[in-house]
Amino acid sequence: MITKIHPDKQKAYSLIKMAEITLERLKEIDPNKYPSNTLKDYYDIIHQLIEALTLGEGIKFRGESAHKELIDYVSKKYDFEEQTRIFLQEMRDYRNKISYEGFNINTNYIVTNQEKIGKIIDKIKVINKHKE
Repeated sequence: MITKIHPDKQKAYSLIKMAEITLERLKEIDPNKYPSNTLKDYYDIIHQLIEALTLGEGIKFRGESAHKELIDYVSKKYDFEEQTRIFLQEMRDYRNKISYEGFNINTNYIVTNQEKIGKIIDKIKVINKHKE
């Protein structure tokens, strides 16, 4: 459920900083050794960055499907390709399976998609920079 709030630039900034810290930490580990943790970290980075966008706009997503709605909203508002939106929803599904069902992601998923994930993160970081 989408909720209007007072724009929270400070919280948005904090989320961006947390995403940057997690991204730096990811550079120090072997993603092939810990693929499930790597996917969770990448998803969390993307989630923090897109939530920073909406918090700066004065929008908060709440409830059971908040992450799904957040991805759809940001994808539409910032003209993400449909393939990117679907990929982000896939990442969300995998992250949930890892967190709640003990699912293990295949190392090949990280190897195959690491560059795509990096480009998505870079794109969202650029959008956030323009919002400052």
